[in-house]
Amino acid sequence: MEVMLGIVLAITIFTTMAAVASSAASPVTFVFGDSLTEVGNNNYLQYSLARANYPWYGVDYAGGQATGRFTNGRTIGDIISEKLGIPSPPPYLSVSQNDDALLKGVNYASGGAGILNDTGLYFIQRLSFDDQIQNFNKTKEAIKAKIGGEAAAKLCSEAVYFIGIGSNDYVNNYLQPFLADGQQYTYDEFVELLITTLEGQLMRLYKLGARKMVFHGLGPLGCIPSQRVKSKTGQCLKRVNEWVIEFNSKVQKLVASLNRRLPKAKLAFADTYGDVFDLINNPAAYGFKVSNTSCCNVDTSLGGLCLPNSKMCTNRNDYVFWDAFHPSDAANAVLADKLFSRLFPQPPSLAPAPSH
Repeated sequence: MEVMLGIVLAITIFTTMAAVASSAASPVTFVFGDSLTEVGNNNYLQYSLARANYPWYGVDYAGGQATGRFTNGRTIGDIISEKLGIPSPPPYLSVSQNDDALLKGVNYASGGAGILNDTGLYFIQRLSFDDQIQNFNKTKEAIKAKIGGEAAAKLCSEAVYFIGIGSNDYVNNYLQPFLADGQQYTYDEFVELLITTLEGQLMRLYKLGARKMVFHGLGPLGCIPSQRVKSKTGQCLKRVNEWVIEFNSKVQKLVASLNRRLPKAKLAFADTYGDVFDLINNPAAYGFKVSNTSCCNVDTSLGGLCLPNSKMCTNRNDYVFWDAFHPSDAANAVLADKLFSRLFPQPPSLAPAPSH
């Protein structure tokens, strides 16, 4: 029942977006997350070690330059925006507080960010989910100063909030043996800490006026190159994937619970685990040749970004993964298509009338 509710709410939210996108007004979208959805915020953090502002990142993006996106081209969010006919929201830190661009939505995502504030600690600077929510609060105040309290409240309640976070709480926190959380908590305690913290964060967004929130579940983290290298045989780490499935299940229940408790809340859980898992396990079915290692030859037990001295693969479209953590532009295109077609099912076409 809860799964069906999530699907119905997701379709409701995205159908609303599609309807608005096809009309004169564009939907306002606010994006929260980590490096899978970042579009350049960390470039504005002077001491951040989680940046993608150098070659070969962006080699397949328009203009061929690095933009702060952690892939060779577009993120899934960029592609969904393209399909809706709207610009991808700009990085929050690139927009001044008196800029009218705030009225169309911004992207708060930051590489290395997590649900927990100590996640990604060794990146020195990154915007945690708490930081991102605080920045949204500043955005709301700036919007209020521009158009007044009533109009600002209406804009915030009608906007769509995309949230994709949690991967780093595993990859750059619990699964790193030298960080405290992996030693301090049992797994059951850790996942409960994540869910309790996330509940408080979603409640804060709701209190700030967010109503239509879409939470993107985690993919099979045990199958990303930085985790596979920890396996003696280079296979997916089954235990990590089991943890992710449990996390996704608990978030799904949390979303259903918040929808029951919060008036006018329309939270949806977007489950892409199966899509990503299938793409990794059956790459040839989608036109890929390699899904167990990265195009940039940077797989290490600590992960790996595609640095300028990295050796790139000869055909980037053959690879599901760009670096040790992130999908390639080609893989993002496949995953965005799957997500989009599920959320915007085509109406059945009418059979042609007989000619006689």
